[in-house]
Amino acid sequence: MREVIARHGITARKSLGQNFLLDLNLTGRIARAAGPLERVTVVEIGPGPGALTRALLAAGAGRVVAIERDERCVGALGELAEFYPGRLEVVAGDALALDPAELSDTPRKIVANLPYNIATPLLLGWLDRIGEYESLTLMFQREVAERLAGAPRSKSYGRLSVLVQWLSEPQLLFDIPARAFVPAPKVTSSVVRIVPRAKPLAPAEKSALECITAAAFGQRRKMLRTSLKTLGIPVEPLLERARVTPTARAEELTVAEFCAIARAARDG
Repeated sequence: MREVIARHGITARKSLGQNFLLDLNLTGRIARAAGPLERVTVVEIGPGPGALTRALLAAGAGRVVAIERDERCVGALGELAEFYPGRLEVVAGDALALDPAELSDTPRKIVANLPYNIATPLLLGWLDRIGEYESLTLMFQREVAERLAGAPRSKSYGRLSVLVQWLSEPQLLFDIPARAFVPAPKVTSSVVRIVPRAKPLAPAEKSALECITAAAFGQRRKMLRTSLKTLGIPVEPLLERARVTPTARAEELTVAEFCAIARAARDG
């Protein structure tokens, strides 16, 4: 991998959130964590020079669609594609502007060491079509990973926890130390596997749930009767319809209770 990086003049760019994971033992572990790959299309976001890409192909991925915006890395990936004819497609573009489901066939999985600076926006965008994936095996900063799997009454539980757990079941798998990356970031990273639910945990509209959680966790230490005033609707009648205690705080509510508030707000 270091020869590939040198040949293509690739240095990590902070503006692209690049921290390259070159340890083939670790990339192989990530690929294995995604489960059987032989019959699926794997979408990889931000492959960089292709260390994880190599691991996915070596693990038997039937097809890999690699989305990369760095032209230097696109060249390196194109070189790799020649060794795996028909199995690696390189898409040059911004992952935030592309829909992986439109670029891949079913069954599909996403496996990626996500760029830190766009990891959360990417995941929130994918939630709209989460049911079209068998699973998502993703690397985040440890702090973000803990939010994904955070339970009520824990300090990591927040808006991201509710939105993700409403539609899927996230599981923290293992950590990757900073020293494994080039350059080394200032944080520990964690690999998370996200498996879509067969149906949402409770009925709700995503837009309403987003509004409710934004208001509630925007002032997470305050009681709901205060934090939800930013919605611009009578709060106590809303909470009464949802059968949620007005003196509760956001961090105390379950995902199902947030969904109940979202339904009550929609039904007026």
